[in-house]
Amino acid sequence: MQTDIDPRNLIGRKAFDRNGTKIGTIDEIYLDDATGVPEWAAIRTGLFSRDAFVPLEPSRLVEGTLHIPFDRSLIKDAPDFGVGRHLSPEQELQLYHHYGLDGAAPPSFPDRDFGKIAGSEET
Repeated sequence: MQTDIDPRNLIGRKAFDRNGTKIGTIDEIYLDDATGVPEWAAIRTGLFSRDAFVPLEPSRLVEGTLHIPFDRSLIKDAPDFGVGRHLSPEQELQLYHHYGLDGAAPPSFPDRDFGKIAGSEET
């Protein structure tokens, strides 16, 4: 996904699946906690239906519409976490697995000795 696009400008745009079938309208955009880069879009799939989360990468913005490289049925079957809330790392991982994307957990930093523990005395 182009990273120079203001995520607020995506809200309200139409979304289409890999076959050009309309899925719905972009309801919300979710940013990566660490980078602030738009990572997920919640697509309102109908008047009385829930939102479906879709990855913005590898999706493409084409002539003002979001084109998602997955079938509509896969998108509609995505895990439902509700909108308006923060996505946890575990929820993101479930979404990555659902779409068959490499959603490996971020690397953990090795434990390091940063010095003495407060209140401890070395002898």
